[in-house]
Amino acid sequence: MDDRAKRIRRNRPGGKVDTAKVDLTAVVVAVSDNEPCVLTIGQADTLPSGPLALEHRSLQFGLRAWVEEQTGHPLGYIEQLYTFADRDRLGAEREQRVISISYLALTRKEHATGSSKCGWQSWYQYFPWEDHRSGTPKLLDILRPRLIEWADGGSGAATRRERRQRAAIAFGFEDRDWNEELTLQRYELLYEAGLVEEARRGGDATPPPLPDKSMAADHRRILATGIARLRSKIKYRPVVFELMPPVFTLLHLQRTVEALAGRLINKPNFRRLVEQQELVEETGETTTDTGGRPAKLFRFRRAVVDDRAVVGTKLPLARA
Repeated sequence: MDDRAKRIRRNRPGGKVDTAKVDLTAVVVAVSDNEPCVLTIGQADTLPSGPLALEHRSLQFGLRAWVEEQTGHPLGYIEQLYTFADRDRLGAEREQRVISISYLALTRKEHATGSSKCGWQSWYQYFPWEDHRSGTPKLLDILRPRLIEWADGGSGAATRRERRQRAAIAFGFEDRDWNEELTLQRYELLYEAGLVEEARRGGDATPPPLPDKSMAADHRRILATGIARLRSKIKYRPVVFELMPPVFTLLHLQRTVEALAGRLINKPNFRRLVEQQELVEETGETTTDTGGRPAKLFRFRRAVVDDRAVVGTKLPLARA
């Protein structure tokens, strides 16, 4: 038992003691070459995490300490995501309940990591059905009949109807619109249907041959929570600024938002709204790195960013 971890104890009949270990888990996100990336450790299947220690003066302090120790990567912007405390989240001792407090951290990939045991992975490795930038993923053609089979296997007409409706809403079946913010609901539905490896651990069934990558424990669920939060937040808060270099082109900004959202944005609408909200200003310089005509370089207006953090902003995530 780790003496550094903070535990909650209570007496049980028979002299047994229940313990609750508090873990801090980080979803560290960057965007590089138009690809949203997440920082992992181990075999690229684990998010940076560690127990809340008594010497940590706050949750955020503890999280920053663990991430920097495990990856060598200091954190800038972070916000709390969710507390995972399901009854079945047990530690190795089986009587120890694990409570995981998760955080979303935004950074830039050029901040090199200081450990060979960590690396950046595209989050679409873990959720290939989430990337619609090149059209509807063919993987959905595989998932749809499997989800329908699962739905039709429910006990009772009401259950079957409810399952079909959930699948249609989550995955955009039956001519419904795709909602990029439902990342967590889609993963949890696939888990419930037994279509991801995590749902079959400890059983005899062979994991389904899907081109997705699993993660340790419930870290893929935590990552899905972070993706859903960020996809929602970029529409009303200027958090995308945390992922951008000091100067950039408007096309670079648009591609970054598209990478996070997993779908394309109408270019004229995007530029019009960015200009109307005065989120950026020209630097007076240009770049030829775009491969075409020289493109103007921009930077974020920090005063506007601070204002938008209070009153909100909106990026046009309408279909192209």
